[in-house]
Amino acid sequence: MRPTYHRQRAGAAGRVMLPGMDLLWDELLGGLGNWDEFLRVTVRLVAAACLGAVAGLQRERAGKPAGLRTHMLVALGAAVFIVVPIELGLSAAVANVLQGVATGIGFIGAGAILKLHEDRDIQGLTTAAGIWMTAAVGVAVGLGGLGIAIVATLLMWTILSALGRIEQRLSDRDRRLSRSTR
Repeated sequence: MRPTYHRQRAGAAGRVMLPGMDLLWDELLGGLGNWDEFLRVTVRLVAAACLGAVAGLQRERAGKPAGLRTHMLVALGAAVFIVVPIELGLSAAVANVLQGVATGIGFIGAGAILKLHEDRDIQGLTTAAGIWMTAAVGVAVGLGGLGIAIVATLLMWTILSALGRIEQRLSDRDRRLSRSTR
């Protein structure tokens, strides 16, 4: 038996679809009811990944373990966690989702911190803070605050890059001074 086709109107042009294809199409685009929503979600997710890349590139250039891919994924993941309830009409759940994102990122950040017993030195605090900040940027983008996220990313990059160099110079100067006073 041959499948029966039916014609649906889609604006001025019609399209031929198998019965049940609308259901399949709706499931494949679940949460993205129309092209405007699809475009809005796509822009937010791509923007989150790109802003995460800014921090990730800086950390990558500094030779840190959490680099480009990590920061992109953190920002993208945070944005997805926020966009999903908004797009599915569960806006009341966003506050709970936000708390979950913050908690989860806390665990990832804790894993980036390393305490060296011999040197009594703690390493990874800046990496953990960068991951935390990258998640906050992803949340801001997911909520539709792209402007806020851009400003926050620029401030984060400035802190990690420019202030990092200043901090390194001061540390080098202090080491030289301590050696000369011995």
